[in-house]
Amino acid sequence: MSVPFAVLRHAPTAWNGEGRLQGATDIPLSADGEDMAKTWHLPAPADHWKRMCSPLIRARRTAELVQPSVPVLVDSRLREMSFGIWEGKSVAQLRAERGERFAEAERLGLDFHPPGGESPRMTMDRLKGWAAEIAATGEPAVAVTHKAAIRALLALATGWDMTGRQPLKLDWRRLHFFSACADGSVTLDRPNVSLSNGPLA
Repeated sequence: MSVPFAVLRHAPTAWNGEGRLQGATDIPLSADGEDMAKTWHLPAPADHWKRMCSPLIRARRTAELVQPSVPVLVDSRLREMSFGIWEGKSVAQLRAERGERFAEAERLGLDFHPPGGESPRMTMDRLKGWAAEIAATGEPAVAVTHKAAIRALLALATGWDMTGRQPLKLDWRRLHFFSACADGSVTLDRPNVSLSNGPLA
């Protein structure tokens, strides 16, 4: 039996606006990010599900602002993929500085591994453990997490090896519904669901 869950990327930070890799660096929401998160409303049935988030402040704060009256459980497995020594730089900057060496690293897809950081495969493996626990408890959840973490879930659900275009485009200001199975596998049920008070869109 599978159990549904939904994931939401945190609201924007200053580094998002500058195109810089954040990873494990604990960057807070920008003022615009705070204002944006306050306008988000979870659609049914997710508005009554257990709430979870990454330990990083940008995810915790987003979870607090989306529905302030609901307690949020922090789970370190929902943290962002670490980009190691590349954090604080943009992909364009790294391509310019490292040239073909960075291009070779990008071509590794799931095994792209920043120095001192994590690969998408490592991120996917820890999220499989989290998904298996969701399935075991039988309790649906909404998790506020991060872009690379959600991309890892998409890869897990679709078999995408991250060496080409994404199987589908995800809107980072919308909610994405998945289902979790006991073995940690996941399926993508409904991406890009509006965070509004209106009907699901």
